[in-house]
Amino acid sequence: MAEQRSLSPALWRVLVLLSLSLCINYIDRGNLSIAAPMLKEELHLSASQLGFLLSAFFWTYSTCLILSGWLVDRLGVKWVFGLGFLLWSAATAFTGLVHGFITLFVMRLILGAGESAAYPSYSRILSRHFTEERRGLANAVIASGKSCGPAIGTFAGGMLMARFGWRPFFIVLGLLSLSWLAPWFKWAPRESEAMRFEDAASPSILEILEQRSAWGTCGGLFCLNYLSYFMITWLPYYLVHERHFSMDRMAWTIAIAYLWMALLAPVAGWVSDRWIAAGGTTTQVRKTVIGVGQIGTGVALAACVVAPTEAVTFLLCLAAACFGICDSAVWAITQTLAGPHASGKWTGVQNFMGNLSGIVAPAVAGIVVDRTGNFFWAFAITGAVAVLGSLSWVFVIGPLREVAWKQPEVPVAGTVG
Repeated sequence: MAEQRSLSPALWRVLVLLSLSLCINYIDRGNLSIAAPMLKEELHLSASQLGFLLSAFFWTYSTCLILSGWLVDRLGVKWVFGLGFLLWSAATAFTGLVHGFITLFVMRLILGAGESAAYPSYSRILSRHFTEERRGLANAVIASGKSCGPAIGTFAGGMLMARFGWRPFFIVLGLLSLSWLAPWFKWAPRESEAMRFEDAASPSILEILEQRSAWGTCGGLFCLNYLSYFMITWLPYYLVHERHFSMDRMAWTIAIAYLWMALLAPVAGWVSDRWIAAGGTTTQVRKTVIGVGQIGTGVALAACVVAPTEAVTFLLCLAAACFGICDSAVWAITQTLAGPHASGKWTGVQNFMGNLSGIVAPAVAGIVVDRTGNFFWAFAITGAVAVLGSLSWVFVIGPLREVAWKQPEVPVAGTVG
């Protein structure tokens, strides 16, 4: 295979489209949290009903990830991802039209099912169209959309909902998002344009789960997502009620932190790719980046709870910057291990287990705060989880090279079974 010295304009278009899709993805999954105060009052929802609505997304998102990974490897990425994007955008638009708890709950379930196609599709594309020394930057460019989504969604969503109400925001966002599909179906990479690989059967999910490294990636992502969901769900409340930030200051602080995350991800991806191109091994580079980044995130985040108020903004930005650094390596590691024939399935399994933390992290933090009356142990536990995640990436995962998948036995002609 010829070395890919630079990314073609076509591949850059694909990366921009994928990054934009992830930005929309995170705006759509977080917009209900922004609308929660208005929605609770308008529909006369109890706190428990609101809690069910906020968690409904993860019910189908997590459970459909494995199916989406299988479909991507089986049917290809263009139509699977396109239909998934159509499904979640339609669910967002229809959310603005519903008037009851049950129908709203169903829309969130549909949203989760549609968004489950995203990450397996990203891994399928990057493992088949980007060489090893380009995947750090490519994954980081996509990951920057993950950071921009909450930043843009918080500001734009908050301002527009305050002015026009939550229903128009959902309807317009869902309909505008559909315009993404036209360039996608025009520029989506074709299987015929992928790098050439030896023909091989795609391994089963059970074969993937037999790999120690698969469990290492699942554990590492669970811990990394624990950090992410703790920040998304509890940081606004902590800053306002414990640190006495105004709403404006809280919004600016969180937005700036996410922007640091978005900026550092592509920088770290580019540096790691150059390091590999200069002779560093894939194992050394990817594990160093993700291990140091994840520990840095946990330490900086845990320090917030004991630092003076004047230092909190700096520490949150430092935590977000470190998160961006490690986020650039997560899926590059998976794509290397799984290879082009299993990247979709592996990503589906890994993301399913990793997103279980979306259920665990908010609940654990809430229970701890209720029991102790403060956030000290909630932050301490989050820091400890970050360290455990780094250990999983570095020590549970083996050398970063494609798994030698078993090939099906081909009967010899003329033999009698």
